[in-house]
Amino acid sequence: MRCSVTRVPMASPSDVKTLRTYVDQAAIHPDEVIAVLGKTEGNGCVNDYTRGYAVRSVQDFFAGYIGEKARQISYVMSGGTEGILSPHLTVVSRNPGGDEARKYDRKSLAIGVAKTPEFLPEEIGRLNQVEQVAAAVNRAIHEAGITDHADVHFVQVKCPLLTTEQLQDASSRAVTVVTEDTYKSMGYSRGASALGVAIALEEIEAAGLEEKDICQDWEQYSSVASTSAGSELNYCEVIVFGNSYSSEGPFYIDHDVMKDSIDADALRKLIAKHEQDELVQVLAKAEADPTGYVRSRRHTMLNDSDINHTRHARAVVGGVLASVCGDPMIYVSGGAEHQGPAGGGPVAVIFKRGMK
Repeated sequence: MRCSVTRVPMASPSDVKTLRTYVDQAAIHPDEVIAVLGKTEGNGCVNDYTRGYAVRSVQDFFAGYIGEKARQISYVMSGGTEGILSPHLTVVSRNPGGDEARKYDRKSLAIGVAKTPEFLPEEIGRLNQVEQVAAAVNRAIHEAGITDHADVHFVQVKCPLLTTEQLQDASSRAVTVVTEDTYKSMGYSRGASALGVAIALEEIEAAGLEEKDICQDWEQYSSVASTSAGSELNYCEVIVFGNSYSSEGPFYIDHDVMKDSIDADALRKLIAKHEQDELVQVLAKAEADPTGYVRSRRHTMLNDSDINHTRHARAVVGGVLASVCGDPMIYVSGGAEHQGPAGGGPVAVIFKRGMK
């Protein structure tokens, strides 16, 4: 197996011009693409339709090359490019090779994808979602050929949220939902998905998790989970990034955990650790600390009635990380419930060996 990652700038959520250029230049092979992560320029909230628009645009683009197989690609669009974040796609490719049993002398980037079943409105943000995500993560890990949980460095999950229509459906069936606030449902869905990652990787114990812990007990979290909610799907897309002896090539991934939104040292340490290699992409989570403080200083992100706190957090963390790596075209997703310690979040870097 040989995995690679290519960043593609976007002029709008429907822009595939540069993507087409990369395909024409054979920098991207459509039949090898297994996932596309995007940062779109909407608000990242319930009514951010740039996510679905971008998914449709990119899916239609690949369908022109590989037909119905384009539907098998995992599309994860994260809305919100506040501050200096630059809209773009991260195209993930995998060539399976000819010898599945072969082992190489070093670990390289290995990627697996999986999907959960569709969720009923009453299942979103609850234990069923946790369990289904955990099962999907395990399937993706197996597909990637990763045999050690320590080799998993980033798990991206795209998850659903509750819409008005779904709330009405639940009400018509006399069932309760986790919240009737569509925006808050994004947090519950992200949190449940992140806890599913934590269970799959044995970062927390499944037996010790109760439904009331979701978005309440911040001591339970995954150090590698990144979850993003959207109205464009009603199931979860799971993409596992790690390293494996079953994979070859110059790409690999490593991660650290930001203790808070201004912890630039987490990224600095990763870059210093791998200074001989080229930084290809940064993947990170952003969160407004739920305590209302950052390093003992009060912040107002949670009290702003004009701009949602996830938007503030993306702008802050995007600026901090871009100032370190020198590039604003990075993947920073807002809302880090159970994704790293409260107020912080995972940051991962994909590197390419021997490029300096």
